[in-house]
Amino acid sequence: MLPPAIPIFPLPNVVLFPNVFLPLHIFEPRYREMVADALAGDRIIGVVLLRPGWEPEYDGRPPVYAVGCAGVVTNAERLPDGRYNIVLQGLEKFRIVDEDASKPYRIAHVEGLPESGGMVDRDAMREARRRLEDILVPRSSGGGAEPTLPPSMADEDLVNALAQYLELEAVEKQALLERDGLLDRCRSLVDLLEMKVIVSRHKWSGEASH
Repeated sequence: MLPPAIPIFPLPNVVLFPNVFLPLHIFEPRYREMVADALAGDRIIGVVLLRPGWEPEYDGRPPVYAVGCAGVVTNAERLPDGRYNIVLQGLEKFRIVDEDASKPYRIAHVEGLPESGGMVDRDAMREARRRLEDILVPRSSGGGAEPTLPPSMADEDLVNALAQYLELEAVEKQALLERDGLLDRCRSLVDLLEMKVIVSRHKWSGEASH
């Protein structure tokens, strides 16, 4: 369960997902202070995505998406000049209720958003995962053994890791984070990837015809 107030780290192109690891290099003075305070406390930092058009206000408090993901600092290295290399492990989604301006870095009052669907429809999840694997690792028509995504990897870990690490637009990742539960996220990821495959094929066929 998340504390009622957490520091938030706004980023322009990164979305953190539950149980996925995120390495970060911290160099701005205000966020160095944030990391130092987190390490002295519960080690929790929330990652939020900056809304488009953030650049002019970056040194202040530009708008962010209301839904983010809190992570715990699992590794931290303080460099001689005061910068940090840290690794966050995603814990839980949250929604920002309001912000506290008492520190140089941003602190948000949040409400936790536990993933719904504790009793996931196993058959539906198995089918969604199969569709996901078919897109990422197409099976040959010859029926030979093909490499697949790790079968031992839990559905949650697989879907969230792909959502975080695949080359998707930041706003697409944000939409995936905001999906209500693992099955919805997996289905949305499948739909998104299928659309990208169709667009890619159309673009390729158009170029080939010239």
